[in-house]
Amino acid sequence: MKREDIFEFYRRLAEANPSPETELAYGNDYQLLVAVVLSAQATDVGVNKATRKLFESIKTPADMVALGEDVLKSHIKTIGLFNAKAKNVIALSEILVRDHNGIVPANRDALEKLPGVGRKTANVVMNTAFGAETFAVDTHIFRVGNRTGIAPGKTPLAVEKWLEKKTPAPFRLGAHHWLILHGRYICRARKPECWRCPVVDLCRFKAKTPAPKPSAVSPHSG
Repeated sequence: MKREDIFEFYRRLAEANPSPETELAYGNDYQLLVAVVLSAQATDVGVNKATRKLFESIKTPADMVALGEDVLKSHIKTIGLFNAKAKNVIALSEILVRDHNGIVPANRDALEKLPGVGRKTANVVMNTAFGAETFAVDTHIFRVGNRTGIAPGKTPLAVEKWLEKKTPAPFRLGAHHWLILHGRYICRARKPECWRCPVVDLCRFKAKTPAPKPSAVSPHSG
């Protein structure tokens, strides 16, 4: 995709949603970190349901350590892989208390050393909590990047590097939010809703989905 097309792509997404945000519910940086760890292979809606009650009382890593793994499991048992996630959340909370004075570090390398935190999770936290221009490539962004041509790549890291290199300055902070939301609600995996896509003319996807035909209206009996 040409430089001017990439700019226009983002401009239109920004025009439709000037202040994009994560759909995960959280009250502070620590809760954001926990929510993102729990969101791996789970929906934001499902995570929010599981953490609504949890976050009423758990505000800090020390709170989580005091809660314990078994009680945490009871809160998040509706989320996929909850056993492993509970173990990781308790472990990362212990490390935050021990090594970081209970504060989430504003450093990607330090974040990636925490149990259950990979590059994508660290990028989300860096961007959302600390305003860093990072690009967290999930399945939505990987699909949108390759399907539209805005950021082609064979791996999530390749897509991330392309976005890092090609995303224009005005859109760098919100870029991954716009792309995630676009993939979640319009450029869907199985059946993209091309007929209502604001960037359809810039997209390289050839098998564009036509608008659904209006359902036939039965004549009124009289």
